[in-house]
Amino acid sequence: MANKEAKANKKEEKKNKKSFLKGFKAELKKVTWPTPKQLVNNTVAVITIVLITAVIVFVLDLAFEAINKNGVEKIKEAIESSNTISENTVDENATNENSDETNSVDTNTSEGNSTSENSIENTTSEENATDNGENNSQENVSTENSAE
Repeated sequence: MANKEAKANKKEEKKNKKSFLKGFKAELKKVTWPTPKQLVNNTVAVITIVLITAVIVFVLDLAFEAINKNGVEKIKEAIESSNTISENTVDENATNENSDETNSVDTNTSEGNSTSENSIENTTSEENATDNGENNSQENVSTENSAE
């Protein structure tokens, strides 16, 4: 019995394959195929569009690469210049603070006048504030604290 069923299944599969191939062949006959001239024209059009798109992408890639390179270089230069400016400013602040301390000690010992000490510190702190871009009110608070 199993042999008969197996043979029946094989026959059905062959019929299905044959009907599939017949249907496939019938569908291919219904297709409107391009003429050789249309085929060449369409192929040339596709290749031309692909090449034009490739050129556009290539040009845009070069342009954005150049913009990015120049932009990154400018950013690096700006960071480096701000770092050197801030380092110079910190060095000048340290030098000015040391000279302020010596000036206040010299003024205090030689003249004994606290008003002249305040005026010297105020002028030097204003110079520091303009050099560093710091807030004058912070400098004045530190000056008043040191004068007391």
